[in-house]
Amino acid sequence: MIPAEEQAQRRAALRALLAKPLLIAADDAESLVLVRRHLTALSDWLRRETGWRLAADAETARLFKTAPQASDPTHPARGHNKEPFSRRRYVTLCLALSSLARADAQTTLGGLADDVLTAAAEPALASAGFTLTLDNRADRADLVAVVRLLLAWGALARVAGDEDAYLAAGADVLYDVRRPVLGLLLTGSRGPSTVAAGGFEARLAELTAEPVADTDDLRNQAMRRSLTRRLLDDPVVYYDELAEEERSYLVSQRHNITGRIAEATGLLPEVRAEGVAMVDPDDELTDVRMPEQRTDGHLTLLLAEHLAGRERAPRAELLGFVRNAAQEHT
Repeated sequence: MIPAEEQAQRRAALRALLAKPLLIAADDAESLVLVRRHLTALSDWLRRETGWRLAADAETARLFKTAPQASDPTHPARGHNKEPFSRRRYVTLCLALSSLARADAQTTLGGLADDVLTAAAEPALASAGFTLTLDNRADRADLVAVVRLLLAWGALARVAGDEDAYLAAGADVLYDVRRPVLGLLLTGSRGPSTVAAGGFEARLAELTAEPVADTDDLRNQAMRRSLTRRLLDDPVVYYDELAEEERSYLVSQRHNITGRIAEATGLLPEVRAEGVAMVDPDDELTDVRMPEQRTDGHLTLLLAEHLAGRERAPRAELLGFVRNAAQEHT
């Protein structure tokens, strides 16, 4: 029997990792201490229940998560104003990471911009329809959004200057490059340089591919891990979005699966006819909160009332409902 205080510390450490899979000492000192203190127990639980790997040292802790579905667009990187990253920003992010991997211990925003421009001139990118000049504010805003994301991750640390001044007047900004954090950003079952497939979808599938289970026990283990990942990552797992084999397994094993998650994280299972949700009674493990005030809060209540009278509503119908409600409210 695990002492109550130790169990509470493990839960706090795991919840911190689920909320922020990359912890750094400068910003997350208390959580990092807990993760390191319970590293063995946390690593064992994550490996057994999810297949995810956990690494930690004095400066960082990294949970190498694997997305349950590679095509899932619901967890995008977000900019300073919470806007989701566009395809251009993702490409710019990759070019910036490639440049920083070769950078000195310090770099400037202007120097990073020059390196990204050089990398963006590759013919393969142009043939794919990607161009970047930084001659207009939109391109510079994309680069600034990437830099601010790297600052939030802890891969860069601002020493002097401000990104807004760069946008407005071209003023430069100085950064420390945190190379240990950069080395932890990539996740996947294999290194990108070893991927031989052609085409985006095939390359992504190869990058995230896991060993194929060849026995019933291993297949059940793989399904349990996949379902546990989804229950940790998604607000709700709907039965009709699962393959038949996964649905049958979740229905038969949901008590065991949700019980292990609840014990480790403090999340509470809510089981309904259409699916399963793991609810956080402390309202901490969410990246998008339900609006409560002003116009957004009013529209949310109207939308919830509309959904209450429907089994499932198409996305286009919901967007139309929100637009109409917004017009009436204004």
